[in-house]
Amino acid sequence: MKNLILVSMLYQVTDLVRTIRPDLKGKTVTYIPTAGIVEEIDGMVEEETKILESLGMDVDVLDVSTASFEMIENSLTKNDVIFVGGGNTFFLLQELRRSGADRVLLREIGKGKIYIGESAGSVIACPDIGYCAGMDSPDLAPDLTDHTALGLVDFYIVPHIGNQQMGKAAEKAVEEYSSRLNIKAITDEQIILVEGDSVKVLKQE
Repeated sequence: MKNLILVSMLYQVTDLVRTIRPDLKGKTVTYIPTAGIVEEIDGMVEEETKILESLGMDVDVLDVSTASFEMIENSLTKNDVIFVGGGNTFFLLQELRRSGADRVLLREIGKGKIYIGESAGSVIACPDIGYCAGMDSPDLAPDLTDHTALGLVDFYIVPHIGNQQMGKAAEKAVEEYSSRLNIKAITDEQIILVEGDSVKVLKQE
């Protein structure tokens, strides 16, 4: 059964995550910061590690753009939870595919392992990421010629609705694609919770 928690910004919904998944406490998590590393977001890895630790988890950081396949397989197989952070969705998909991490992710998620996606990490759960070209730069992934993503869900997530910096691009994507794609747009205070065939949108109070 699929166990997905798809968000815009994890730090905005930690209380809600703690409520819906109190069993995260004491688990180990593979944290993939690759999408944010290419964007050179200062202090991101340290801050998100603290957030994951605040949920009671032990954190194993794994940058798939530099790790060997053996390291990737070992981390994703042994740890209880997978967290894929935000940043550039196109670079993230390029590196997941190049490294073979995409195959391991699909295998482990298929076994019921909890997957938490944040922003880019949520978008790669969709069937395809081409629709987010107005939110992220495809130029950072010159080797990515096919935008087919993990296909964990059958809808298309647009994160950051209402966000001061990213909200306009998100709203434009909704306007452009909502007539063609099954769009689910979320604010930074919302979660899309997928449990098996059940899909719920929850909000941090």
